[in-house]
Amino acid sequence: MDELRRLILRAAGREAVIDGLLVSVVEATTPPTSGLASPTFALVAQGRKRLALGSEVFEYGAGDYLVVSVELPVTGHFVEASVDEPCLGVGLELRAEAIAALLLDVADKPGAPVRGLVVSRASDELVDAVVRLLRLVDSPDDARVLAPLVQQEILWRLLRGTQGAAVRDIGLADSSLSHVARVIRWIREHYAEPFRIDDLADMAGLSTSAFHRHFRTVTELTPIQFQKKIRLQEARLRVVGLGEDVTSAGYAVGYESPSQFSREYRREFGTPPSRDQAGSGKSVAAMI
Repeated sequence: MDELRRLILRAAGREAVIDGLLVSVVEATTPPTSGLASPTFALVAQGRKRLALGSEVFEYGAGDYLVVSVELPVTGHFVEASVDEPCLGVGLELRAEAIAALLLDVADKPGAPVRGLVVSRASDELVDAVVRLLRLVDSPDDARVLAPLVQQEILWRLLRGTQGAAVRDIGLADSSLSHVARVIRWIREHYAEPFRIDDLADMAGLSTSAFHRHFRTVTELTPIQFQKKIRLQEARLRVVGLGEDVTSAGYAVGYESPSQFSREYRREFGTPPSRDQAGSGKSVAAMI
């Protein structure tokens, strides 16, 4: 872990040398921030992070890893971080095609739905593979050839680990996760539109009851709750990031009542949209 910490600090700002590599160095605790988590593996080397998904809270620190297997609206903040001891993390984007290639060797079949966000303790073998990947940041020529091989090993370690099912389902075309992910993509692209649950179930190729069960298991949210979080996050991006007026932002994301929009915005973010608009320009991104 000592070498991992040193390598993360050295690689910060140079992670583009390796495609899909993610490096995080945070030097202060942060207030809760909402954002959209994408399929990711993240290993913490120092400090602690807390994520909330629906009513579930996940906390992870040094030696723990996180797997996000589908796009999820989360609220997160760093709870242990300072200039002297920053929160240090490293991770990889999880890509379906890379995982699918490895599944040819393990012959896993779709099983029961699994959570879209899981936290576990990293094995020594997994940490070792991550360390070897980070060493390659200093050798771009070697990284072009060797990094894909080490990334493949990391995926293999994840598949064979305690949270292997969450990773496996990303690469399976007919898994419960893939059915739910299809609906999540539709909601993400059409968040301002109303929908019928029966239509979403048809889109997923599941019965209404099975769809409800699978969606809730994967996301910790109902489809309506999921859509609401996506709408509010998009509205905050418009208000804070783009400086749109509050009423226009509410209508743009699907709210017909300004008072309902303001009420639900405040409930989600702890402040009314008018106050966020006054402080527009600050970041609204959530780091994993």
